[in-house]
Amino acid sequence: MHQPALALRLARLHVYPIKSAAGLAPVEWPVDGFGLRHDRRWMVVDARGKMLSQRTHPRLALARPSVVGDTLRVEAPGMPAIELPLEPVTRGGAATTVVVWDDTCSAQSTGQRPARWFSEFLETDCSLVYMPDSTVRPADPAYAPAGTRVSFADGFGFLLISEESLADLNGRLDSALPMDRFRPNLVIAGGEPFGEDAMTDFMIAGIRFQVVKPCDRCVITTTNQLTLERGPEPLRTLATYRRQGGKVLFGQNVVHQGTGRLRLGAPLQV
Repeated sequence: MHQPALALRLARLHVYPIKSAAGLAPVEWPVDGFGLRHDRRWMVVDARGKMLSQRTHPRLALARPSVVGDTLRVEAPGMPAIELPLEPVTRGGAATTVVVWDDTCSAQSTGQRPARWFSEFLETDCSLVYMPDSTVRPADPAYAPAGTRVSFADGFGFLLISEESLADLNGRLDSALPMDRFRPNLVIAGGEPFGEDAMTDFMIAGIRFQVVKPCDRCVITTTNQLTLERGPEPLRTLATYRRQGGKVLFGQNVVHQGTGRLRLGAPLQV
């Protein structure tokens, strides 16, 4: 269904500096060539350079980054806070190669101190890496326009969900779930449930966005982001009406063109 342009607005923004860790919910935020600035530019990797996520290490949800000036501060239960430069100098860390799903790309080590911190917190041998501006990890060309780059996100720069879609889901559940189960970047409001499924292109604050692919959901959605408890929902209920091709779909993957600044309440031009 085509949504009236004036009805739709940006209701929430979510930035996840460290892949699979907790996110930020700013009132406004800049957009750069990767997506929301600093979004998933850091990632925890194992000793072989492969990504770690909440799928196998749910305690990552308890690592809470914040941006303080030019510093990325990370806090977690039982751990002293650790601070990292928000924009590391490339020559300050050793170059390394990491793996995100089927993609291999270059990254920068953040050193021994973050490695020890995350190894202790996650109780596994791991380290923290950063994606410098020089890294070009192409988004899947089967869906995204040529030249689209992506950070350490699963596949695309943005995940879009509407408040109405979550309300529709919660109306089918015994206990309502918060939006943080789905880790969107852009939350919109003012349309119909799952109106984002029919969207193709839209603009916010002069930045053009293209909807490229439905998001198939995984076990992270069943993880309480505060207690780490897991249960069958929401996948069990979503599978009754949002299953397609053997996958459970909720939300849309989005790419963008241009840079600028997003602010809550900004209208969508569809």
